[in-house]
Amino acid sequence: MGINLNPFTWWTGASWGTMLYGLRGMAQMGTDQLGNVYYEGGKDGSGRKRRWVIYEGANDASRVPPEWFSWLHHHIDDVPDRALPPVRAWQKPAIPNMTGTPLAYRPSGSLEKGGKRAAATGDYEAWTPEG
Repeated sequence: MGINLNPFTWWTGASWGTMLYGLRGMAQMGTDQLGNVYYEGGKDGSGRKRRWVIYEGANDASRVPPEWFSWLHHHIDDVPDRALPPVRAWQKPAIPNMTGTPLAYRPSGSLEKGGKRAAATGDYEAWTPEG
């Protein structure tokens, strides 16, 4: 099913048309740790070079690491490997948006956690306009 769907879909990765025609004349600038490939070439309406990402896997913008996000949006001029300092040992790697997955954040009291929340402590006093 994947090979038959690829010419027509964009949500499961780049279509054949993008790979054959859309990236013609574009220079490959780099690859991130998730396998996304970044391109640059052509000009946009304001005269800046256009920058592109071809996702490895599902097209999800939260899967672009912060350093490549900066490059895509022209916050830095050169690719992150040359423009930014090396990653520090204490820095955690970026993670994609986990909404809709089993790893999503679910606070206590949410339906996915059983719908039970801690009892009120009694120190809450509701506001009334007369008070």
